[in-house]
This record gives sequence, structure tokens and C-alpha cells, in this order.
Amino acid sequence: MTRFKAACVQMRSGTDMAENIAEATRLIEAAHTQGAQLIATPEMTTLLEKSAAALFANAGTMETDPAIPAFTALAKRLSCWLAIGSVPIILGDGKCANRALFISPEGELVTHYDKIHMFDVTLGNGESYRESKSYQPGERAVLVKTPLGGIGLSICYDLRFPHLHRDLAKAGADILMIPAAFTKVTGEAHWHVLQRARAIETGCFVIAAAQGGHHQDGRDTYGHSMIIAPWGEVIAEAENPEPGVICAEIDLEEVAKARGRVPALTHDRRYTLDVVEAG
Repeated sequence: MTRFKAACVQMRSGTDMAENIAEATRLIEAAHTQGAQLIATPEMTTLLEKSAAALFANAGTMETDPAIPAFTALAKRLSCWLAIGSVPIILGDGKCANRALFISPEGELVTHYDKIHMFDVTLGNGESYRESKSYQPGERAVLVKTPLGGIGLSICYDLRFPHLHRDLAKAGADILMIPAAFTKVTGEAHWHVLQRARAIETGCFVIAAAQGGHHQDGRDTYGHSMIIAPWGEVIAEAENPEPGVICAEIDLEEVAKARGRVPALTHDRRYTLDVVEAG
């Protein structure tokens, strides 16, 4: 299949997991009624929680997390592909995984991806995040080969590491899923340029479902969910941070066209790096 409709679900997830699952379900159903066959949700779809104690009190394991049976059943009922941006999954070492779920139209959890790069930053406005305190970084990149094309998985802060997305493209990705809960500060500065850069560098479609607005845990996220074509054009964008759905037609022939114009993925060369002291 070279043509299909994709959708981003934009959310404002809070601290009640059941409410978040219900809201995600409502928006996924709305995307399905618009004809979307591949539907993406944001990072931390089911729980956006700064408090480590509350995070571990609400999150589950792969066997107990309520989101997994809810979303696998939903994908089967709607007969669509679901890319759940991420959910917190408790691991056995006192940490969680920030884990993306990829679900088939048959309701099968095909694979998962754990966010590799941890958001440990102090922003200029005083906001501070130490994702590594509660989350264990992943160690594997994931490409899913589907009838809709090759789909590479990443999450939020991974966006700032272009080599990950380049490796996914060189392995066969036509589409990059980059769900996020970008802060308002970093979103205003970098969201558009980074997402477009990843599309241009790889010749991939980018599907970036986002969190938006003021959340129950006190943070503000940027919204502006986007779908970007391989030449870098934004073909769909949420105009504000409100919850909702955006859709766009995906034509995989555009991937080949973009890479044919600028075949940068085939032009890598090995090199040495000299550090020269002067003065």
C-alpha cells in the first residue's frame, strides 16, 4: 500500500490513568472516523506525572498495565494500526521504561520501543527535568516493517539525536514516529525546525503527535502536532495546544522522490577527526 491516511492525536494527559485512556480512545475513534489507517498518540499518553511516588503508584508492568489490553482491543475493533507514543512501564530494577507500543489491526502488540535518550535538562526559565531518576534508558532502536511501509520508532528527546533517525532510515524506514511532550519553552524555540530537519535529512515522513497545554502535574507542553512530508513540507499541523486530531494523506512515492533528488543516505564517508590547538 503506497497511499493511506495517517492521524496524530493531540492530548493533554493528566494524572488519572483511566481518564487518559478514555480520552485517548475517544480521539483515536475520531481519527478513525476520518479514515485514518495509522493513528499516533503522544508521549506519555496514559500518565503525565512529575512525582516519582505517584508515577510508580499508578504505572503497571507489561502484564498489569491497563493501557495494553485497552489499546490492543481498540486497534482490533477499529482495524487500524496504533502507534501509542509511550506509556510508563515498571521494570524490575526500580525504574520505569518510557515505552512506545506498536499495535496491528489484528490487535497484536507487534513490538515496543523504550526511549533511549533521557531528558535531563535545566531550562532557562527555571524548569528542571531529570528523566533518568525514574526511567531506564532503552538500548535498542526499532524499525517495524508493515504493509504501510517501514516505520521507525522514537520518542520526544530522541528528536535531538539525528543519527538515530538516520540509522532507522538506512534500515528501511519510510515513516518516523516522533511523539512528544515537548515543553512550551523548547517547543517555541525548536519544535518545528527539528521535526522538519529529521524529515529532510532522512527523506522520511515524520508523524509527531504531541501533548499540549497546562497539565495537572504543573507542566506546560507545546502541542502543535505535525505530519511532515519527506521534502520537509508541513502537511498537517494542530494550530493550538487543544486536544484534537489532525490527518494527512501519506504517499510513499514521495519518499523515493525526495531521496532521488538528494540521495544523502547513500553518501556517507568515513573520516578522521583532528583536534588542532592554536594559540
